[in-house]
Amino acid sequence: MSDDQQNYDFSTIEKKWQEYWERENTFRAEDHSEKPKYYALDMFPYPSGAGLHIGHPEGYVASDILARYKKANGHNVLHPMGWDAFGLPAEQYAIKTGTHPSVTTKANVDNFRRQIKSIGFAIDWQREINTTDPGYYQWTQWIFLKLFQRGLAYVAEKPVWWCPNLLAVLANEEVVDGKSEVGNHPVERRNLRQVVLRITAYAEKLLEGLDDLDWPDSTKRQQKAWIGKSEGAEVQFPIVDSEEELTVYTTRPDTLFGATYMVVAPEHPLLKNLVVQEKADEVKAYINKAAKKSDLDRTDLAKDKSGVFTGSYCTNPINGEKVPVWVADYVLISYGTGAIMAVPAHDERDHEFAEKFNIPIRRVIAHPQGDEEKGKLPYSGPGNMVNSGAYDGLDAKSCKTQIIADLESKGTGKGAINYKLRDWIFSRQRYWGEPIPLVWVNHADFLKAKATPGIIQGLLPENEVTSDKDGETFYALPLPASELPLKLPEVENYQPAGTGESPLATITDWLDIWFNLESGQSVSQTEPKPDGNNWVSATRETNTMPQWAGSCWYHLRYLDPTNSGHLVDPKKEGYWGSPDFYIGGAEHAVLHLLYAR
Repeated sequence: MSDDQQNYDFSTIEKKWQEYWERENTFRAEDHSEKPKYYALDMFPYPSGAGLHIGHPEGYVASDILARYKKANGHNVLHPMGWDAFGLPAEQYAIKTGTHPSVTTKANVDNFRRQIKSIGFAIDWQREINTTDPGYYQWTQWIFLKLFQRGLAYVAEKPVWWCPNLLAVLANEEVVDGKSEVGNHPVERRNLRQVVLRITAYAEKLLEGLDDLDWPDSTKRQQKAWIGKSEGAEVQFPIVDSEEELTVYTTRPDTLFGATYMVVAPEHPLLKNLVVQEKADEVKAYINKAAKKSDLDRTDLAKDKSGVFTGSYCTNPINGEKVPVWVADYVLISYGTGAIMAVPAHDERDHEFAEKFNIPIRRVIAHPQGDEEKGKLPYSGPGNMVNSGAYDGLDAKSCKTQIIADLESKGTGKGAINYKLRDWIFSRQRYWGEPIPLVWVNHADFLKAKATPGIIQGLLPENEVTSDKDGETFYALPLPASELPLKLPEVENYQPAGTGESPLATITDWLDIWFNLESGQSVSQTEPKPDGNNWVSATRETNTMPQWAGSCWYHLRYLDPTNSGHLVDPKKEGYWGSPDFYIGGAEHAVLHLLYAR
């Protein structure tokens, strides 16, 4: 080490230049500069109480090197920083300590900012953003309204993890072996009202868009696998002695002759009609046991297969055979149709299940080489059809095409495309998140709203969203943009409601409102009902948005962080465009980047 290096006074020199950079706004990015632009973006951090961890500066150093290099080479560089500050950790800490999440979040942000500045990164601090700032989440809510307006946001009953001891809904990551991670309490599945985004409407666009992205191949592969496009067929299996039928999705319609049993998920809506009386208790016990398992546990290839015969049969539409119907938890209601035709000779999971329960195994695809060793089952490779009636001798690929055509001609099936991607549950039963700008009115007032030529009329979605409470039907109506931001109420009590609902459900002076069907204005019912025919009784949506909501679009707000009239000035967006360099945690390579796109 040289004398200069040994004599370098870090504490004095670093402090001097950091103070100079802040005083002179050295790293301020100029909108519409004549210099070539360069946008270096870090995945903004969640400001936890522990402060920075080693992963933060690891990424920030990389972006800082590029940002400084580009600036030194004459570029107009945008290198901003902000805080992804809503979410579960802050709320859990608040519940444990009794300190309001807004207080701990502010303290954590201040500490993070101090730490990042002390390292000396080349950041434009004038563009700092915070997802908990009403001036920021006003536009997160505005984006939601745009989605709702176009039928891309809806309300539906969805299964969630409920812990009776903690009186709270838990995320999948908070459940381990059927128990809560906190306290090790038993949990159960419950259907609760959820706000959902119709991301599946963009499945094909999200796939096609990957071709034009300058992203690492590994990231593209992860997103393709998550979207999970497959091509196959939907096939109708009539239920014996019933007017109903089971619809299955299969990527291998060529193996229909090899289907020796069927499986429905424990949550399948037709299961109750399939179970014969003598099997009722056994099936009920199995359903309760399955409800305590995560989807990951249920689909683990290494796990021991379990199931119960329902006592019912379906008719195979291709050959007329009676096929027994089982219930088993390795089939998920969230994928395909929630029912499968099982072909144990040509599928590993089906083969293990059939062997365990002594179900027939029928080969319908012969191995091309035909010898005993190559012919071991299960076999999922190419070959010619056997034991398949008139299709014998065809290669599997040709048979697939022919069987789909024959099913369609008979009206018992059709070619279909399926995606693993599921619609995005966009609500959390938490306090510390963006309020969802919806209100609930009863059926009569909803009809009045449809007939009112006011601002609500233009915001009604195509699909009428309903929620049944105490035998009465309620409809969700959106707030107009003029009523945003819908702020979180400032309260002392943010404990769980105890019913599976958000703590907001207990804050009646915020929850119960008078709502104007024409203007969209709202007034707490602690005040007298305003004069006029357009005012009706309503309640606010009590779920809040997930932490992903504010992080989906934050790269746009950096371009225009103080604009109160627009999410971003189109001219500024046109100048800066998309980030030229983006770096962050690998765990966000699928969900965060998928949601942002």
